[in-house]
Amino acid sequence: MIRDPIASTNIASAGYDEVSQTLEVEFISSGIYQYYNIGADLYQQFIQSPSKGQFLNIYIKNAYPYSRVG
Repeated sequence: MIRDPIASTNIASAGYDEVSQTLEVEFISSGIYQYYNIGADLYQQFIQSPSKGQFLNIYIKNAYPYSRVG
């Protein structure tokens, strides 16, 4: 998946696949994770959020299935 750089103290990059509704996040210190069942609207909210790390922690991290992929 193609990821774009993210201006964040915790997240290095993020990418999204609309067909599979998968959000892929590369953390600066803890690897790459994929979050599943992420709708396009939620992804847009994540990208537009002033604090992507905080948004991820509040709305995605414990609410959606995920796996470490790298």
